[in-house]
Amino acid sequence: MAPIKVLITGGTGFLGTAIIQAFLALPDPSLYAITALDINPPSLGTQSFSQVRYVRSNILQREELKKVFEEARPDVVVHTVAVSPIGPDRYAPYGKKSKRVWDTVFEINIEGTRNVVEVAEEAGVKALVHTSSVTVLLDELDKDFRNVDETWSTGRATTCYGASKTIAENLVLDANKPDFLTCALRPSALFGPNDPVTIPTIHGCIANGETPFILGGNENLQDYTYVGNVADAHVLAVRNLLNSATAAGEAIFITNGEPVSPRDLCLAIWREFDHTPFFQLRIPENFAWWVGLGSEWWNWISGSKGNFSRGVILDATKDRYVNITKARQILGYEPRVGLPEAFRISCQSFKQKFAAQAKT
Repeated sequence: MAPIKVLITGGTGFLGTAIIQAFLALPDPSLYAITALDINPPSLGTQSFSQVRYVRSNILQREELKKVFEEARPDVVVHTVAVSPIGPDRYAPYGKKSKRVWDTVFEINIEGTRNVVEVAEEAGVKALVHTSSVTVLLDELDKDFRNVDETWSTGRATTCYGASKTIAENLVLDANKPDFLTCALRPSALFGPNDPVTIPTIHGCIANGETPFILGGNENLQDYTYVGNVADAHVLAVRNLLNSATAAGEAIFITNGEPVSPRDLCLAIWREFDHTPFFQLRIPENFAWWVGLGSEWWNWISGSKGNFSRGVILDATKDRYVNITKARQILGYEPRVGLPEAFRISCQSFKQKFAAQAKT
């Protein structure tokens, strides 16, 4: 029997690489022939594999993308490409200073997704799994979300990332039909070995002397997800669409199912680096909000980009966790790696990297 051809966009990225690893870890990986498509070559990604065919292509270049699909002739596509602003750009409202950021995010996340969906359908692809995000719902930053499920309506995200992912998700789900099955997975904030954002940001607080400060009451809970678990969910979704297809047309939350407070998350990661804050100083949420507003005004007046804003405060002090019952029921998803073990694995990879850098 010929192998199932899987094309993964963003195949040299953090999540794309983890998805490839999940396919290769299956009992019979020869059932799948994988093509990894990315604008970056494997040398710039986290890891490359001899069993995988790598193709360099830009999803914004439609004709270029069509040639890749015509040559690879995939049965199924896993679309992971997206850009997510970090720092102050994540919370910047649309305006003169942030227009470039918003335009870039919307072009890649929406128009890039549109190209992938339309080219895949034209090429006769049977199924497409799209990496969406919990931000389609949770990026209504001034609201709390506690144990929410997929019945909650989207469309009110206030960040460029959440708004763009909402439109992209709708494009994917609207394309679902009997001969082109689609679904969207909504992971929460990812971390893991070679994590480009979460672990480095939290570790950076040690050098910056920021670990003693606690924003708000530390009673709010949020979801964080090990990248390997999200990768497993993508493999399950591929297999579902090609078999029972009960996931077709569905958006599905994917998390570790272990919501924690942001402070407890940070403490757990700092412990992996043998760091414990010498003292703790709690900053009331209301006071922090006003400091964030003042910081925004100063940044506007001075033309600088500070890291403190009202968006940061809201993001850190609200409840933001979801229910993964649907993932369990439809995909048979179960987080394989719990948070404590995931923290250990992730931080160990960074400690090895830091040690190697210290020797050079």
